[in-house]
Amino acid sequence: VMKSRRVPVLLVLIFLSTLLIHFQFLPCSNNALVENKSSPVHILILSSWRSGSSFTGQIFSQHPSVFYLMEPAWHVWVRMYQNSAKILQMAVRDLVRSTFLCDMSVFDVYMSSQKQKTDLFQWETSRALCSPPACDSFNRNDIITARNCKTMCSKYPFSTVEEACKTYSHIVIKEVRFFDLQVLYPLLTDPSLNLKIIHLVRDPRAVFRSRENAAAELKRDSNIVVRSQRTTEKTEPYDAMQVICNSHVDIYKAGIQILPNSLKDRYLLVRYEDIVRDPIARAAQMYRFAELSFTPELQKWVHNITHGKGQGAQAFDIGSRDALRVSQAWRTDLPFKQIEEVQKVCKDAMDLLGYRLVQSEKEQKDMTLDLLFTQKPP
Repeated sequence: VMKSRRVPVLLVLIFLSTLLIHFQFLPCSNNALVENKSSPVHILILSSWRSGSSFTGQIFSQHPSVFYLMEPAWHVWVRMYQNSAKILQMAVRDLVRSTFLCDMSVFDVYMSSQKQKTDLFQWETSRALCSPPACDSFNRNDIITARNCKTMCSKYPFSTVEEACKTYSHIVIKEVRFFDLQVLYPLLTDPSLNLKIIHLVRDPRAVFRSRENAAAELKRDSNIVVRSQRTTEKTEPYDAMQVICNSHVDIYKAGIQILPNSLKDRYLLVRYEDIVRDPIARAAQMYRFAELSFTPELQKWVHNITHGKGQGAQAFDIGSRDALRVSQAWRTDLPFKQIEEVQKVCKDAMDLLGYRLVQSEKEQKDMTLDLLFTQKPP
């Protein structure tokens, strides 16, 4: 009888011991899982229109570990065009945060309830939306052109955008609709994000020349940029440049001087001219900053796309081109009187970011005169 009673007692003790061990080690086990699971890296390419940001975005988009979107805030500005750029920054920030977290329901406010993947602005520039699970026509390691993507990957639902986003270790957004770094402080300190900012700038004279060539495409955006100013049709291009240049000064100073030390390693200034002068080295620098590997295939692609024969004439065209020569086109194409006006409204930005002023048309067209300071910006 005693033996028969001992068996259930032993079983109960074994069961209780098992429960005790389970509950004692379960929290540690869960914590270990959380710690070992790497959080996504979030990269914001912060720039302005016609500054080489589409090309820079492609350097990231073509990486097989990156989910990339080009200017998702375009949808905010289209829907809320009657507001000023300053007011719209808050809505843009909220959309960017949700996108970084792969919550694409944020687009419901700005897009039709019947939206498809193809309704997303410049969706075809995202390699991630042209490969599984967003499209089955290509592999994730493929270098995919926008033209091929548009041809093969257009018939997929919008839900694949969020589905694809959640499968990547790095989420990169290129945006031109922020004019103040301080509006992004909540994202830099948000514990749910691992945000780093690449601040891309370009010679304002080159930006102005490119904006003039794409004036029709930029008309709505330009109106929003200068909405809070008294401007005329004649002065609007220069007023827009002044806003853009001042924003670069403010962003740079905030990134270098105002950000607390704990956040300063999350800001990187990159000049487009430095990229086209040494594409491999600068791409490697940005990849290191973003914690990405630079594969031989990507190195070859970066070299080829910057050493072609194209002129980059079309807006948002990211085809192969002679990038160094195209970056200097303003020196032969732009009237000196316009250059003087741009230098007047952008002098502070040019001095700060390392762009030499030209004092005459002769200096402008003297291609032996280097207009980019070789030292790092102060």
